[in-house]
Amino acid sequence: MNEALQIEAPPPHPTFAETTKVWAKIGLLSFGGPAGQIALMHKELVEERRWISESRFLHALNFCMLLPGPEAQQLATYIGWLLHGTRGGIVAGVLFILPGLFVILGLSSAYALFQQTDWLTGLFFGLKAAVLAIVIEAVIRVGRRALKTQFALIVAALAFAALFFFDLPFPLVVLAAGIAGYVATRLQPATGEKAIAAAAKQALADRPSVIDSSFPDVASSWSRTFRVLATWLVLWIAPFVVIGGILGFGNVHTAIGLFFSKMAVVTFGGAYAVLAYVAQQAVESYQWLKPGEMLDGLALAETTPGPLVLVLSFVGFMAAFRAPPGLDPLVSGLLGATLATWVTFVPCFLWIFLGAPYVETLRNNRALSGALAAISAAVTGVILNLAVWFGLHVLFSEVNRYAAGPISMPLPVWQTFQLPAFFLALLAALLLFRFKRGIVTTLAICAVAGWLIRGF
Repeated sequence: MNEALQIEAPPPHPTFAETTKVWAKIGLLSFGGPAGQIALMHKELVEERRWISESRFLHALNFCMLLPGPEAQQLATYIGWLLHGTRGGIVAGVLFILPGLFVILGLSSAYALFQQTDWLTGLFFGLKAAVLAIVIEAVIRVGRRALKTQFALIVAALAFAALFFFDLPFPLVVLAAGIAGYVATRLQPATGEKAIAAAAKQALADRPSVIDSSFPDVASSWSRTFRVLATWLVLWIAPFVVIGGILGFGNVHTAIGLFFSKMAVVTFGGAYAVLAYVAQQAVESYQWLKPGEMLDGLALAETTPGPLVLVLSFVGFMAAFRAPPGLDPLVSGLLGATLATWVTFVPCFLWIFLGAPYVETLRNNRALSGALAAISAAVTGVILNLAVWFGLHVLFSEVNRYAAGPISMPLPVWQTFQLPAFFLALLAALLLFRFKRGIVTTLAICAVAGWLIRGF
């Protein structure tokens, strides 16, 4: 009887120290790009700890998908903000970045000095295969919650097709889904009522959580909006003033700060959305990198935890390493990488702290219920696309792009199928689904197995 009552009751609100430990754990284990990171947060925060309900998790994810920058890091910031206000959001967002940043700084230093990082290949070969199983688990769980109507299934399928077969930017796809849901709600009341009923059913299906439908909204005001905007804009530009005052403004660090500040406001779709442009500018215009080095940087970023957009930290490191303004090249490189990271991620906190209170109030607006339900469905298609993309790159050593007319889709080179990666992913699936092992155990076992396979 007591156990049944405990299941029906929400867990106690976690302390700030408890959440800090969990955010640190997520930051250390957030391999696999956005799909793997969203899957990890879903498992840790929704399934295991019940700190946030499924519907609130999807609501936050819907908003983050529409923002420039890494959506998984912004989702962590959003949930941290819900749990413990501004300090919670800062800790969640920073801890999501720091482990990967430290790793990328070390790898960038080794790359610049020795041009050699092959020793990582085997270890992360097993990690990536394990993450594939975690991603598949997330797609299944999110899909079960978000796809409750025929309209939602159609939206998810169209979103996946638009992304996978036509390579459309996913913010455009998600926005189109929201408009379609809103229009359907307005023009066909019956469809709208079904969407609202589906949303209500989803809320009812949520397990009792710390942040659920009864969690109070955070009030916003124009004074708060102004304070947030002023504070984070000052933080954004502060490095320019400090570095410029010490080293002058006519150097590589100023160019890094300005260039990556611009990238921060146009990086819709994550790292891959702007990768080609950054590579072109870094190689041809600024001559920060040599041809092919951008791919090396991407490989380093893919083998580290945290957002894939940390590849920009590698670019900042190499740029400053090769043009040090009176500093030791290594010190200059570390400063350049840190500056690139700062101007890339500070805007992410600005978007969340500025917009989240207003987005929270939309949950109670029935006129937008259809739009939000459609966006939830589209997000399922987005995650499925990320999972397929990631799966192709895990299971095949070479993936090209097939283009014919409007179609532009990834196409694996079938002869490069990696049987060891398939068996490692199968091992991870057995550990997760059959033997109910935790993520840490699964990642550790597969990492060791991958190292043994590649090492021998």
